Amino acid sequence: MKQITPKEVETLLNQGEKLNIIDVREVDEVAAGKIPGAINIPLGLVEFRMHELDKSKEYIMVCRSGGRSGRASQFLESYGFNVINMMGGMLAWEGKVE
Repeated sequence: MKQITPKEVETLLNQGEKLNIIDVREVDEVAAGKIPGAINIPLGLVEFRMHELDKSKEYIMVCRSGGRSGRASQFLESYGFNVINMMGGMLAWEGKVE
């Protein structure tokens, strides 16, 4: 499983990169703040919503601490998606939130 640090994600966003970020936390967790532009697909719904994703794109998976996003990354990888897990999750995120 590929991994990326929150700092690397923040740097890419600050450079104007268009990132595909999927936040797998629950709706109430996301309401407290998410990475700008991130799409919320709670972990329990990833299996049912993966048809919304494009296998030609790269996705960065995010959760609170990195555990759930790791599971989502492994699941999506097994279906041929190009995913990267953000280590440390939102607990380690120091960038802007919306």
